[in-house]
Amino acid sequence: MEENNQQELKAEEEASATASIHGDVLEIILSHVPLIDLEHARCVSNTWNRAVFSSLRHLNPIKPWLIVHKQSTRHPYATTAHAYDPRSEVWLKIDQPPINHVSALRSSHSTLLYMQTSLQFAFSFDPLHLKWYRANAPLVWRTDPIVALVGHCVVVAGGTFDLGDDPLPLETYDLRIGKWDICQWIPTVLKDSPSSLWLSVAVDEHKMYVTEKSSGITHSFDPSTKTWYGPYDLRPGNHVFSSAIGFVNDSMVVVGLIGDSENVKGVKLWEAMKGTEMVELREIGEMPEELVGKLKGESACLPSIGLNTMGQFAYLHNPSDPGELILCEVADGACRWGSVRNVVGDDESRMQRLVFTCSDVGLGVLHDAICSGNRRFTVKDNIVD
Repeated sequence: MEENNQQELKAEEEASATASIHGDVLEIILSHVPLIDLEHARCVSNTWNRAVFSSLRHLNPIKPWLIVHKQSTRHPYATTAHAYDPRSEVWLKIDQPPINHVSALRSSHSTLLYMQTSLQFAFSFDPLHLKWYRANAPLVWRTDPIVALVGHCVVVAGGTFDLGDDPLPLETYDLRIGKWDICQWIPTVLKDSPSSLWLSVAVDEHKMYVTEKSSGITHSFDPSTKTWYGPYDLRPGNHVFSSAIGFVNDSMVVVGLIGDSENVKGVKLWEAMKGTEMVELREIGEMPEELVGKLKGESACLPSIGLNTMGQFAYLHNPSDPGELILCEVADGACRWGSVRNVVGDDESRMQRLVFTCSDVGLGVLHDAICSGNRRFTVKDNIVD
């Protein structure tokens, strides 16, 4: 009898919740609700839960978040995080526990955060960086390397060492056994331009790709066989003076700056067509002139471009003046451009470190973050163009 009463009560609650709003009307309304609020809305009733997922599937799907991490350069090196959700066109402040400081926070491709010293290496790669892993430092000390996560291996390559000019070997850390291993041979691009400042890094399920920004010369590394491939020429032409690589819709893309660092005339996007040589590039879009001006900001020059990619999105920024963030959504072989003001890019932040990552954040990820008890999300006002 008690079980029947509970079922009747639940049915009455669902009927009450959907008495005035139901069906297509409910789904349309939910399509305008920020994703973070949908996590709560779907708990109203079974009907609302179905409506939330139907709305996400058919009306306004989930899109990758851009996350901006700000770390103080002074003790205790406090770190804050803000996320931009392009589906909802809102910024969110993410309140989180302090990150146990190891060193300066860094990221050399779209998903991985890391910190390193001569004694310790800490890294995190889940969408909202709920979990941090800590390991012994790599066998060879270096500053400003490129770091990437490929499958179950963390790859550390390049970098510089103050006491010598010899190129540093590549190292891999196997998450399964917790052990570093060395690969002695490295390509010329890592000998001539070892610092991550001069290199662009992208990863897929099997390989890490490294491009020298100025020349477009690219190599790939397979950690499962410890084998390098290349070189490949990914420079779209002599008119491109700096480029960056990433993966959009599972295809490699090249973003190129046209002109020179003091007179950027345009920004274009190319797809690297699949093939063993990876040398055929197909232009898929050009940034509108107005957005090129916003990208440059108040900088006197723009020597390189910051790029984060996930799914069908590419986020671009000026590393020296990230006050405006450029969005590019690639669908059906074409680009849809937009921009959003960086709510973290205020005058105060110029004296602090900004690190950009990109993440697939769905309702399951938000549910885990909220249930963990150490993440709180607050929607912030913002202006989208």
